Amino acid sequence: MQELNLPSYTFKLKSNENKTLIFDNLRKKYVVLTPEEWVRQHFIHWLIKEKNYPVSLIAIEKQLVINNLKKRTDIVVFASSGHPNIIVECKAPQVKITQDTFDQIARYNLTLNANYLIVTNGLQHFFCRLDKEQETYVFLRDIPEYG
Repeated sequence: MQELNLPSYTFKLKSNENKTLIFDNLRKKYVVLTPEEWVRQHFIHWLIKEKNYPVSLIAIEKQLVINNLKKRTDIVVFASSGHPNIIVECKAPQVKITQDTFDQIARYNLTLNANYLIVTNGLQHFFCRLDKEQETYVFLRDIPEYG
């Protein structure tokens, strides 16, 4: 898999029926290792190891309904109150991050109302904070550490 603009982490990999699988510590199972999953697993580890977010507050592929359509967020990090705090949208490294990507995560946030949005393809990371008074997103250099 491609090297990313994130720290290196050790992952459990295995092969099954000509597919490479990666162990997802949050879901407690092996999942197919796609380029997008590679980015997601790195970003989860980054949130836990570098930003100190507790594993217990992180959800993967959380389902939500938008305009009667079922959608899934890549990563949601909850505040200790249970309210969504961060939504992360992961793309494969070869996928260019465009306005469509931001529109997608903004639609998710209409339902979740998180404080921070992150869009990443593993090479580029965009961090935004929702300014509820101005009803705009403010781009940041990084997100705050947990606590």
